[in-house]
Amino acid sequence: MSTLRFHAIKETFNRPVIDVQEPARRSAIFGQNVFNDAAMRQYLTKDSFRCIQDAVLNGSKIDRNVADHISTGMKEWAISKGATHYTHWFQPLTGSTAEKHDAFFETTEDGAIEKFGGGQLVQQEPDASSFPNGGIRNTFEARGYTAWDPTSPAFIYGTTLCIPTVFVAYTGEALDNKTPLLRALQSIDKAAVDVAKYFDKNVTKIHPTLGWEQEYFLIDKALAKSRPDINLTGRTLLGHASAKGQQLDDHYFGSIPKRALDYMRDLETECMLLGIPVKTRHNEVAPNQFELAPIFEETNLAVDHNSLLMDVMTKVGDRHNFKVLFHEKPFAGVNGSGKHNNWSLATNTGINLLSPGSTPMKNLQFLTFFINTIKAVNEYEELLRSAIAGASNDHRLGANEAPPAIISVFIGSQLTNVLDALEKVKNGKLSPEDKTDLKLNVVGKIPEILLDNTDRNRTSPFAFTGNKFEFRAVGSTANCAKPMTVLNAIVAKQLIEFKAQVDSLIKDKKMKKDDAIFNVLREYIKDSKRIRFEGDGYGEAWEKEAKKRGLSNNKNTPEALKEQVSKKTIKLYEDLGIMSKVEIEARHEIEVEEYAMHIQIEGRVLGDIARNHVIPTAIRYQNILIENVQGLKDIYGKNFKKLAGEQMRLIEEISEHIESINKDTTAMIAARKKANQITDSEKRAFEYCNKVKPFFDDIRYHCDKLELLVDDEIWPLTKYRELLFTV
Repeated sequence: MSTLRFHAIKETFNRPVIDVQEPARRSAIFGQNVFNDAAMRQYLTKDSFRCIQDAVLNGSKIDRNVADHISTGMKEWAISKGATHYTHWFQPLTGSTAEKHDAFFETTEDGAIEKFGGGQLVQQEPDASSFPNGGIRNTFEARGYTAWDPTSPAFIYGTTLCIPTVFVAYTGEALDNKTPLLRALQSIDKAAVDVAKYFDKNVTKIHPTLGWEQEYFLIDKALAKSRPDINLTGRTLLGHASAKGQQLDDHYFGSIPKRALDYMRDLETECMLLGIPVKTRHNEVAPNQFELAPIFEETNLAVDHNSLLMDVMTKVGDRHNFKVLFHEKPFAGVNGSGKHNNWSLATNTGINLLSPGSTPMKNLQFLTFFINTIKAVNEYEELLRSAIAGASNDHRLGANEAPPAIISVFIGSQLTNVLDALEKVKNGKLSPEDKTDLKLNVVGKIPEILLDNTDRNRTSPFAFTGNKFEFRAVGSTANCAKPMTVLNAIVAKQLIEFKAQVDSLIKDKKMKKDDAIFNVLREYIKDSKRIRFEGDGYGEAWEKEAKKRGLSNNKNTPEALKEQVSKKTIKLYEDLGIMSKVEIEARHEIEVEEYAMHIQIEGRVLGDIARNHVIPTAIRYQNILIENVQGLKDIYGKNFKKLAGEQMRLIEEISEHIESINKDTTAMIAARKKANQITDSEKRAFEYCNKVKPFFDDIRYHCDKLELLVDDEIWPLTKYRELLFTV
């Protein structure tokens, strides 16, 4: 009997019940560990509080003297909550978060004090050499800076005061995911305000909002530890499908298993304390797959909350003896996990710009931002694809439950009819009859159209869902900052162009504002028709149609990432002040290197499992069969073949699979060695993608066949039926 595997299974059956204490009212503990407005009013002076609010709302700088007052108040609040240390919490280009803890404690001549000054709050100097930098920094030039981001409130996790910060090189280049996002948010704020003033002069601020949906798998910790591939790569590199998977559709929205529910309850309490407004929880489609989602927030805060949440989920999971899998495709044959990014624009006057209103004017405002977003996606579909590229998401995109690698926009048949009607707007000034028809029969009826529009297209990577756009192609491991930086940047660029064109028609053609807006929107509808797709995103039919339309189909990460460094992308970012060419090229270098390393690690792990776990086990079972055949021969003599025919067939079949595994593993190792000799990062990534990765499926096929042949009691790897159905 395979000791590790069966010991792990036995351990899952003896799990103690975890006592979960939940508050009667979540509102009573929400944000208790956050230095929010309520805490600031209590611990800061009025002037200090006003300075922070001004920085958050208007982007003004905080004077160092004021920072000293703020840091003192923040320290006293943190200590009152049991904090002993502080850290600048940032998001380097690893995709996760980073932190270095320092104690408030300092010695003095006559003892010791708790100290935390404005300088320590505003700026720190962590070692930048060991983080991905894409060649921006030499190893011996290690200095980097973390700088306080007051728009995202500090919080206490455990006994540490965490201060959200940006992370930049000594020379000023961004080395994190937050800095470009903040710049993109500034760009869209200004661009969207300028356009919104066509409809409401009182609009002075626009916040892009984000509501993410985090999908994940829960696997018992002991079972996960018994699998080297899960531990080292986050997914199963081999494993035959369970007889029962998701085919009965009995898990989705089903009754949540008690152990998983206890985990969720504990997790949600932690989230409440940290001010993460999680609201929804449910079973997802695959066995042991779940989802949670929050209330919408301002984008920067939502991104921080999702990054924090993934860390909290892992730690709470460990408390409940779970391994939380965020990988987009941890198990073959069942649904993978995404992180749908629901995006919209909200004004300081309380209006969602992607939600229709009660008047034709409000609906014209909706159409303006709705159509401009579609146009932006049309112009930059390849860049959007690159924003969700990654070795793990490649397994999910295009699979039967996920959007394809082709970016398209789904808006539903009713809104398609609206755009078709707007497309017929006459070139030039509208007659009174045209205006009446448009406003009463087309624009004015949009709320009624959307009221019962429940169309959802699971295969669309970018879908309009009533009052927001849902970027469905984002992977579950992703940092939301990357797709949100791209989306907000391209919409900002589009809105700037839109305003310039409308203003030109008003000034040069003497058109009235409504006429100018309708005329420009009409052209955008025509220009972006190719990106709109209402059908099934799976299969060759859509691929052929997309090719005719001129849409990209970058199926793998190295191909998708090329758009990151195109002249078009560099111009976009430089024009908006989001990233310099150096920063853009550095990020591309980091991501292609990361891709190659992911495939390299998976190749090494797969080779190890195949040769050191699967093949020895297969030979061991084969020897048992050989002994059986020899015994039958000894007893029955020449007639033994009639009785040992099946055993002999199994012996031959096992030998064939072993031979194939060895041959493919040897070839894979040779291909990997060849790829490692390539010095150009992008070329190395393509080599791993095209020459190393294809061996994975062949090796897996033969290993999975052996799993079906070898005695269950000696098979060393925990099987799918155990991983997916033991909670």
